[in-house]
Amino acid sequence: MPIASPELSILMPVRDEAINIPIMLKMLAAAVETPHEVLIIYDYQEDNSVVAAKSIQSKYPNLQLVYNDLGRGVLNALIKGIQVAKGEFVLITCVDDIGALLAIDDMVCLLRQGCDFVSGTRYSHGGRRLAGSKLGTFLSTSANLIFSLCGSKLTDTTTGFKMFKRNRFTDLKLESKPVGWVVAFEIGIKAQLVGFKLGEVPILSIDRLYGGNSTFQPWPWFVEYSKWLFWGIRQLSKNGSAKSEVMVRIPQVTPRRFTSSLRKLF
Repeated sequence: MPIASPELSILMPVRDEAINIPIMLKMLAAAVETPHEVLIIYDYQEDNSVVAAKSIQSKYPNLQLVYNDLGRGVLNALIKGIQVAKGEFVLITCVDDIGALLAIDDMVCLLRQGCDFVSGTRYSHGGRRLAGSKLGTFLSTSANLIFSLCGSKLTDTTTGFKMFKRNRFTDLKLESKPVGWVVAFEIGIKAQLVGFKLGEVPILSIDRLYGGNSTFQPWPWFVEYSKWLFWGIRQLSKNGSAKSEVMVRIPQVTPRRFTSSLRKLF
């Protein structure tokens, strides 16, 4: 039966992710102990993600398919997911990145301890980024380096793996264009500017370990990321960085727990 009052709502915007959905759901069931629901949010009815999710939905009572009728793009999918979500906490993540999932329970711990916003980090505290396009990696590492020099307290503002308290979502006043995962960059910037209590957990990010087609488009992404990069630099310089220090938690993932998760997956 579905969880009546999940503590965590996991939002996954998708576009033709039939390959990755079954793997992601197995990994979530194996690795996440926090009571949670999974919202797969799709933009159009013909998305093969829908067929894949429905075919195994009976195995995952905490799974819900949500049609995004607000307009295409990750930002609209996020807004729609928030409207449906039941959890006190919300995680937004890509459906193809299973490596980061082992950090979820530790991110929840930071929110329980008073953080309003927790970001995964691939670039500090032992976090790592594997695979992915060379251009995407260059843009991400460059943006985060520049931000750190400008006073950013977060070490990975661009990651799409972010968790926050649902009742603080409207404080962010998001407005980025529906270009890829640029909204995740905007969230990372504004979470600092509005004074959220911040947390970070290192993650192992493995882009598209099991395949599928990426929606990465170099020029549109570069233009929109650059816009928010320069906006963020100006705002950090003008208003100062986050007032509080970032709480850091290293994932409590033992070799036995990791091996157990993989056995359940396969």
